[in-house]
Amino acid sequence: MNEVKIGFIGCGSFANRVHYPSLTKMDDVVIAAICDLNQERLQKTAAKYRICQTFTDYREMLNRVELDAVYIIMPPHHLFDVTVDCLNRKLNVFIEKPPGITRWQTESMARIAERNGCKTMVGFNRRFIPLMKKVRSMIEERSPMTLCVATFYKNTIGATEHYYGGAVDILTCDAIHAVDALRWMGGEVKNLSSTVQKLYSNYYNSFVALTKFESGGTGVLLTNWAAGKRVHTFEMHAKGISGFIDSDRQAVVYADNSPEGEVFSTSEAAGSDEFHVYSGYYQEDRHFIDCIKQDTLPETHFGDAVKTMELVERIYQEVL
Repeated sequence: MNEVKIGFIGCGSFANRVHYPSLTKMDDVVIAAICDLNQERLQKTAAKYRICQTFTDYREMLNRVELDAVYIIMPPHHLFDVTVDCLNRKLNVFIEKPPGITRWQTESMARIAERNGCKTMVGFNRRFIPLMKKVRSMIEERSPMTLCVATFYKNTIGATEHYYGGAVDILTCDAIHAVDALRWMGGEVKNLSSTVQKLYSNYYNSFVALTKFESGGTGVLLTNWAAGKRVHTFEMHAKGISGFIDSDRQAVVYADNSPEGEVFSTSEAAGSDEFHVYSGYYQEDRHFIDCIKQDTLPETHFGDAVKTMELVERIYQEVL
C-alpha cells in the first residue's frame, strides 16, 4: 500500500488542533473525505485542508468513498454505534480516548474488530510523546523500572457536572491518560489499593492508587480535580537513575548522585516546537498509518485499551 486513504468523522476543535495537521504532513496519507453535522465546521475544515468531499451523514460518506481507515473523533458516549458500523464495514479505525464509556463497550469493539480483521487504535498520546519515550529509554538502560508515578491535577471546583454534562466520569474520560501512562511505564498491575473521594463536589473527582506491577515494580497514581491548577507530570526510577518529566515543558534526569541533572526540553526531544508534534499526536498518527501499511497491530489497539479500562474499574472497586 503506497497511499492510505482516510475518512474523518468529526471536524471539531480538537481534531483540527492535532489530527488534521498531523496527517496532512504525511506524503503517504490522503484525507479523502470528511463528515460533520455542523456545516460551518465542516466547510471551514475542508477549506483549510483542501478536502473536496464533504458529508453531513457519515453513512453516505462510507457508501460513496473508498477508504482504508476512518478517524472517529467525537464524544465518547456517542462513539460506540458509529465505531461498530465502521468495523463491520471492515474499515480500520482510530478513536480518541476513552474508548467508550465502559470496559464492556471497549471489549465489544475489540471483539468486533478482531472478527473483521481491522486495525484499531486509541489515542493514548502520552505513550508517544518524544520526551516521555526518551526518558523511559534512558531509565530502562540501567535496570527494569522500580518505581513510577503518574500525576494529573486540575481545578474544576464549582463545576456542576463532568464530562459532557455528566455523561462520563472524570477518571474514565480524562484522568485515564495518567492511568494508561502508568501501565505504559510499569507494565500490567498485579495488586492495587486506591482511595476515591468527592472533594468539594457531589461527584468523584480525586483518585489515588498504589499498584504493584507483575514485574515487581511499584506504581503511584495521583489525580485530583480539586487542586490548585493543571499539573501533569511523571516520574520514572530505576537503579541509580531517576527521571522527572513535565511533558509540556521539560524533563530532568539524575544519575549516580550527580548534583546536576541532564535537562531535555519537549521541543528538543521532538525536534519541533509545534504542539501536535511535541505532544505525541503526530507520532501516534504516524504509528497508526505505519501499522495499516505493514499489516501489524497498533500498540494501543482496542484489545490493549481494554486493560486500561479494566484498571479504571479496579481503581473504583479496590478502595481502602
